[in-house]
Amino acid sequence: MPTKLSPILLVEDHPNDIELTLAAFQEARLANEILVARDGEEALKFLQQCGGDEDQGSMMPAMVILDIKMPKVDGFEVLKHIKSDPKLSHIPVVMLTSSREEVDLIRSYEQGVNSYMVKPFKAAEFFNTIQGLGFFWSLHRQTQ
Repeated sequence: MPTKLSPILLVEDHPNDIELTLAAFQEARLANEILVARDGEEALKFLQQCGGDEDQGSMMPAMVILDIKMPKVDGFEVLKHIKSDPKLSHIPVVMLTSSREEVDLIRSYEQGVNSYMVKPFKAAEFFNTIQGLGFFWSLHRQTQ
């Protein structure tokens, strides 16, 4: 029986960015299911379920793609939670954000993010960036 791949958790509040991201991953034929949390609070609830119960382990995300600026709980708080929880700290986190602020980049790496990517403004460039992320993830998964 084939092993089910762990999902990728996309934490994003902008509907257009969600739609483009899902379409780009689909076109890249990424095998992982993409789960969407529309704000940091929703992401934290999902992650707490994953980390709290052995039976939930199959839901543990293989990677988290995280925006910084979101309602309720921002991306930095979600990142801090992931990297401070021994059950979650191994999960690769990619910050995918519109912020070009150096302070956000530095803070992300100080808090343990694995990669920081700035969202391009043009839809085609955004699409290509996400497909590149999917390619990167496919290679990363093969080396584990």
